[in-house]
Amino acid sequence: MTAQEPTRSDPSTLPSAAESTRAVAEPLLAATGAEVVAAAVTALFVPGDRPERFVKAAASGADVVIIDLEDAVAADDKAAALTSAVEGMAGGGVSALVRVNPVNSARHEHEITALLDLAASAAHGLLGLILPKAEDPELLAQLRKQFPADQAIVPLIESATGIHHAVDIARIPGITRLAFGALDYALDVNADGGDRFLDHARSQIVVASRVAGIAAPLDTPSTEISDSSQIAQSARLSRNFGFGGKLCIHPGQLSTVRAAFAPTEEEISWARSVVEAEGRAVQVAGQLVDRPVTERAKRILLRVTTDQQ
Repeated sequence: MTAQEPTRSDPSTLPSAAESTRAVAEPLLAATGAEVVAAAVTALFVPGDRPERFVKAAASGADVVIIDLEDAVAADDKAAALTSAVEGMAGGGVSALVRVNPVNSARHEHEITALLDLAASAAHGLLGLILPKAEDPELLAQLRKQFPADQAIVPLIESATGIHHAVDIARIPGITRLAFGALDYALDVNADGGDRFLDHARSQIVVASRVAGIAAPLDTPSTEISDSSQIAQSARLSRNFGFGGKLCIHPGQLSTVRAAFAPTEEEISWARSVVEAEGRAVQVAGQLVDRPVTERAKRILLRVTTDQQ
């Protein structure tokens, strides 16, 4: 089954990494899966073999729910998890992305066939796919062509090879955004999992997304689920690198992550002062106001306006 070739947006009309914000509060049916996913700030994983949690995840306040068929599900439970995922999204059920198993894995083709059938049904909640261990642009391009253009496709970059091909992957027509899987990446390159050792990979993914003119990527989840200060620190790091959102593994992370990506009152006050000074050679808070500074201030205020809609 081959769907219509997705079209690539003009990069000049797309938000920068700093402008990526969560979805405007409109009914889900008013937006395509690709549009919903492109605008998401929080994306919450739920195990595919725990169907009783699907509705709870959808009601958690996450911008996007991800039904996970990969790491969160034991090998013997993957077939049942796929059945639960399809049943949970069928007939206007839960709306979600699905993280399938990697290309060339034993379960991948079964999952793709089942999800293609679901995508062709009259009413479903499938928003698109997250593709783990994304490395091969040609294979990803072939898979993109199989799914309808309004479905989101999110390659998850988790290896040195994936980083090496990040620009080519991001440039595949119809790719919605990239995401970063830090734990598998650190394992692949034999690095410590601490944030400072992942700086290069993070920058590469953000730059690749910007070069390709797609939405700013989703950063790897924080492994901390109870310490809100650690979750906030991790989310602020993601935002400061230029990510547009963050993967989450627990509902308790959502509000902290969302707050970290929103402009602070101090930032809003600074931005208003800068915009008011536009056109004049002045300093604001000891900083010379030139065009890049003014544009950054406008982007902050734009995020505030978008979040209030």
